[in-house]
Amino acid sequence: MNFNLTFIGQTIAMIVFVWFCMKYIWPFIMGAIEARQDEIAEGLAAAERGRSDLAKATGESEQLIAAAREQARQIVDQANARAGEIVEQARAEGAEEKARQLDGARAEIEVEINRARDELRGEVVAIAVAGAEKLLAREIDPAAHGEMLDRLAAEL
Repeated sequence: MNFNLTFIGQTIAMIVFVWFCMKYIWPFIMGAIEARQDEIAEGLAAAERGRSDLAKATGESEQLIAAAREQARQIVDQANARAGEIVEQARAEGAEEKARQLDGARAEIEVEINRARDELRGEVVAIAVAGAEKLLAREIDPAAHGEMLDRLAAEL
């Protein structure tokens, strides 16, 4: 191989180019690469934090859902208990109202029975008086009186 001035010039130019790149271009490129590495590391760390936060939030949401289900179950149980109480109260009130209405109806029936008895007594008295008038108006005959008494009894 021949060493000549061109080869030495190219070597010097290459050394100057490498020195220039190392002095001015290389720090800029290395800064950009390091910045990008930092961004990637931060992104990975954020992703890991996101995963852990997601796992934590999932656990908390499951706890909240379980608590909400328990609360909903308690509310439903309370509503069912209250509905049972209302039904029992309505039954009791219905029984009381039924008893009141039966007592009222019995009292009304008793009043009607008494009124009917009083009317019947009045009618019996009127019939008895009418029968006595008829008996007294006719001559005294045992057969006629017996017949009259039988009709009077039939009318009662």
